[in-house]
Parts: sequence; structure tokens; C-alpha cells
Amino acid sequence: MNEHNPVHDLISSAAQAAGGWLGALPVALVATSADGTIVRWNQLAQELLGHAPQQMLGRNIADLLHPGADRSLGRSLWEAAAMGRGVMGTVTAWHRDGHPLEVEIWAAPVSDRGHGTATVLVFAADAHAARRIRGSSAVWDGLFARSPVGIAILDTQLRFLQVNAALEAMNGLPESAHVGRRLAQILPEVNAQEMEDAMRQVLETGHPVLDRRRVGRTPSEPDHDRVWSCSYVRVEDPARMPIGVIASLVDITEQQRDHVEAEAGRRRLAMLSEASMRVGSSLDLERTAQELADLAVPRLADAVTVDVLDALARGDDPGMGLTGGVALRRLGKAPLSGSEVTDILDPLGRTLIFPTVAPYTQALAARQPYLIARLGEEAAAPATRHASGAAHLVSVGVHSVIMAPLVARESVLGVATFYRTRPVGPFGAEDVTLAGELTARAALSIDNARLYHREHETAVILQRSMLPQHITPPPGIAVAHRYLPASDVNEVGGDWYDVLSLAGGKAGLLIGDVMGHGIAAAAVMGRLSASVRALARLDLSPVRLLHHLESTLADLAEPMLASFLYIVCDPATGHCTVTRAGHPPPALALPDGTVHLLDTPPGVPLGVGEVAFTPTEIEVPPGSLLVLYTDGLIEARGRDIDERLAELTRLLADPQRQLDHVCDSLITHLVPAAADDDIALLVARVGG
Repeated sequence: MNEHNPVHDLISSAAQAAGGWLGALPVALVATSADGTIVRWNQLAQELLGHAPQQMLGRNIADLLHPGADRSLGRSLWEAAAMGRGVMGTVTAWHRDGHPLEVEIWAAPVSDRGHGTATVLVFAADAHAARRIRGSSAVWDGLFARSPVGIAILDTQLRFLQVNAALEAMNGLPESAHVGRRLAQILPEVNAQEMEDAMRQVLETGHPVLDRRRVGRTPSEPDHDRVWSCSYVRVEDPARMPIGVIASLVDITEQQRDHVEAEAGRRRLAMLSEASMRVGSSLDLERTAQELADLAVPRLADAVTVDVLDALARGDDPGMGLTGGVALRRLGKAPLSGSEVTDILDPLGRTLIFPTVAPYTQALAARQPYLIARLGEEAAAPATRHASGAAHLVSVGVHSVIMAPLVARESVLGVATFYRTRPVGPFGAEDVTLAGELTARAALSIDNARLYHREHETAVILQRSMLPQHITPPPGIAVAHRYLPASDVNEVGGDWYDVLSLAGGKAGLLIGDVMGHGIAAAAVMGRLSASVRALARLDLSPVRLLHHLESTLADLAEPMLASFLYIVCDPATGHCTVTRAGHPPPALALPDGTVHLLDTPPGVPLGVGEVAFTPTEIEVPPGSLLVLYTDGLIEARGRDIDERLAELTRLLADPQRQLDHVCDSLITHLVPAAADDDIALLVARVGG
């Protein structure tokens, strides 16, 4: 039986320890007797120097030194170790392949007290690898200790093993509170479960997880939410088996807040830009209110109502006082259906009365948005007492409300109300600002519509008042006439017609169109109409009459142009003199049903000046129709003017009809929808 040797046991233990990885460095183990004979050569020694154990056992350790290098350092190191001192140093060894290899060694004697012999243990490693490992370790130690990035090492059970100072500061807990515990145990107010799921994924797959967001509150700042960007990397042993996770955390709360604010700013600008294009383009009060409501849902609110002052909706001046409450008419609502919120709100067209203390009235009086951040809470109860169905709103999920007044040009016009039901928190300051900007733009459009309708109505009244109220043609002439103002979305122009009794039983048939719109055009039309009546009594020729009208236009502060058609007709003989000044040609319908446009020189509009007008003489059979009209009757978007004139002549193919029926037929067939321009129409039957 072999005698038990404790030295061999020690060597075996050392070999087992050194045979693994010390950090990331493979370390070879060599053992020698007191005279330097190699008695132990492990596998890592073979991998380092290339010599197998059977080649080296029994040889002297000095044989390993490279012959071309200074061998004295190696001998002195071994001798010092053999004398009982531990030493370390760097020598140049001889690799089996014949090349020198710089080796870092650590040597120390091991005594066998029972036998009085000594053994020297020599640990050896590649010097370049050792220096690299020491450098990496120094870098890691510096990074771990001084990095502003939070770093943690966790085991496979996701328990903290070590954290650096930066992570201690982020979490508001010392390292001792981390070690041995999981994230969910120490930080319950962050999304710990989600983070641990990500770390388990890293342990299972080996693929890093980058920029996973941790959100919540820690003891370092318990009253505010923070956001961290977390990355996880798996740590492996030499066999590539997972032994833990390294986590790194960066606090990105400020960057996240800046990003959210920037994104909100972009959405706000996009919404305001869209509002400038979509809201108010029609100059229609009801449509503008509905456009505002449609635009805000769902990007700002889940439901919106738009109410204007009842006086404004009736076409009256909105007034300035709100004493005794306010009457509002609902003109906008979104969504119109399919929403529990809008289903319980008052319908479109309903007039709502609110007392002075109601939030609606307060918002109008203050001319500032009124925010009820949390509807139904005790603090908001007084404010919601008079809100529209406050209890019902809470029952269908409304939790926050903004009432933004519609104010334009110092006038209060109404209020827009924004309701939120989504679980995204109450309206905030940015939402109030956006609601105020949207309502400001809408209010300006609503006020523009109000002012336009007022001017449009004034122009229509002026226009109608200046048209002849009672036309009494001379004997032998029968007339019918129509005037159709432009639709509400188009301004009233300066169209007019008249029939004058001239000397010798003749009749003057005239029609004109001042080029322009609104009150100014209507006023110039009235002036020209009065001038024609005065000049006709002087029995002037048509050409002289037109030149006098040009002088009338020349006296205006703002130069204007007008087209004009003047026909002097003798019903007894059927002789007519036709003079045009840039006006569409009249139509002549003969008794046999033949219809054509009179081919006369078109002339130029009045106001151009210094252009001669050329009259045309024609003979009209008894019973013929002369049809005078303005361009609003024959011009239509997307239609060829020649096609429209052909349709006009076709509609006149039955001249025996009553004149009123002729007028109505022309209007009905040529202008089936709202007129884009004013229309004046004069139909005269000559003789017969």
C-alpha cells in the first residue's frame, strides 16, 4: 500500500484550483522538487508551453527557459522560492514549437514536515494575457465605482449580488438593502415584473435586451415618477452556462419629458394648422361650429359641444352683457351618435339657459377657459352644480371637462366644451392651452361669418331697394323680370334691370352688371340706375347715354367697371336699336319658335373709357320675345359657355308661353342649385 503523502494532496488541491479560470485567465501549475526536478505538469501547462506531461516530468525546470534570453532571472526566482520565499516575476520560456513566450510566474515553497522535503509550486500564465486581464479588471473596477450609469450584478435567481454607487443613488437604497433581494422586493412602485421578465429572457436566450423602460417611483424621489433606460447582458462561465445578469440603468426622465413635450408640440402645431384649413372656410355659422367639434374629437377630447349665443344664432348683435345668465344655442356636437356622452347631451339646435353662477357663464364672463380637472370630486362639486347633466356625465365615464369661450374682436360669441372619458388622466395645462387656441381660431371664423352675413343681408336689402319696384311699360310692350341674389356663401353683386318709357311711345329695355360684390357694388348699381332714368328723359341717343354713364363711373373715388345692354324699341313698328357695352348678347325668340342670339358688336364695359360704342338696328316681328340677362344666368363652374347659351335658346323655343312661365323656366333649368353670382333677367314681348 502506498504511503499517504500530504504534499501530493496539497499539489492536487492547488492544481484543481489553478486548473480553472481565475477571472478570465488560464493558469498553468508546475511543481518541482527541491533540486528543481519537475514532479507535476498539468494540462494547462501543456496548453501554455506545448509540452506533454510525460515529456517534462523528471526534467529540470531550468530547461524551460529560452536559450536566447537572459536565464539568470529565471534561476534566481526559482532559487528564491526554493529558499522558502514566495516570488513573482516575468521570464521568457521555451515553447515546444521553438518560439519564445513571455510568461508571468508566481512561485512558493511547500514543506512536508513529516519527510523534511520541500516542493516548489509554480503558477504560470501568458504575460500578455495577464496584463490584459489586469487592465480590464482595472477598467471594470473604475467603471463600476465611478460611472454615472447605474450598474448591478444579479444571480440566476435575479437576486442582487452587487450594485454601484450610481444605482444606490438612483434607487435611494444602500447596497446592503439590495444584496440577496430581488427588484420586486425592494422597489414595488416600479414596473419590476416587466423588468424581471426581460432579465429572464436574457438568461434563457443569451441575447441582450436594450433600452427597456423602467417607470415608477423610488425612495430617492418618492413623490415623482422617473423613467430609466435599462439594458441587460448575460454573464457566462467558461462552458457558456449562464451565471447571472449585468444590468445598466440610465435616468432619462428629463429627455423623456422633453420628447413628450416636443411630440405634444408637434401634434399641437399640426392640429392648429389643420384648424386653419378646415374650420371657417364656409363662412357658415352652423358649419363652422360643427367643424370645430369634429376637429377636436378624438385628438383632444372624447366629446365636444359648441354653443353660440342665442342672439348671434338669430342674426342679432351678440351684445356684451351676461347679467342674469346666458342663453346659448347648440350648433356643434361630436360625435353626433354612437357615444354615451353625446347621447345624454342636449341635441343640436336646442337653446340652453344658464344662470350667472354656472361654469358656462363664468367662462364667458372671464373670457378664459374654465377647467374642471376631476369632475365629480368634492372640490369640483360647486363648479359642476350647473354643468349640463353633471351627474349623468360622471355616470357615463366623463372625468374631466374644459369650457373654452369663443371670443373674437372683444366680443363674446359662445363656448366650446371638451369632455374626456379615456383613462389617460385629466385635462392638463397644455390641453387647456390647445383648447383655447382652437376656440380662438373658431371664434374668429364665427365672427367673420356673422359680419359677412350682416353685410350680405345689408347688400341684398340695398340691392332690392334700388331695383325698380313697379315697372309700367308703354303700350305694345309686355315684360316680366326676375332678380336672384347670390347664395349666402357668395357676395351680392350689382346686377339690375329697368324698363323706361321714352318719347314717341318707345320703350327703353336695359340691364347691367357692376363688376364687383357687396355693398359697394350695390351702391354703384343704384347710382347708374338713377343716372339712366335721368338721362333717358333727355331723349339722348344710346351712344351718348352710354358715354354719360362712363362719366358717372369716372367720378367714383374707386374706379369700377360695369357691363350694360340698352335696347330702344318701338312697339308700333318693331324697330329696335341694340347697343352693348361688354354685356352678353340678348336672345330673340320669333313667333314661329326660331331662337337666336342677336349678332351685335359686343363693345367694352363702361369705365374703360375712350372707346366708341356701335349700335345695331334690327326689326322685330310682332309677338317676338327679347330676353336680356346677366352672366350669372349662363355661367357655371365646369360648363362651357357655348353649351349654356345653346341651352338658353332651346328653353325659349316656345315664345307663346306666359312671360312669367318663361322666366321661371329659365331660372329653374339653368340655375337648379344655389347661385354663384347674382342673376337679373328681363323678358319683353314686343307687339302682338
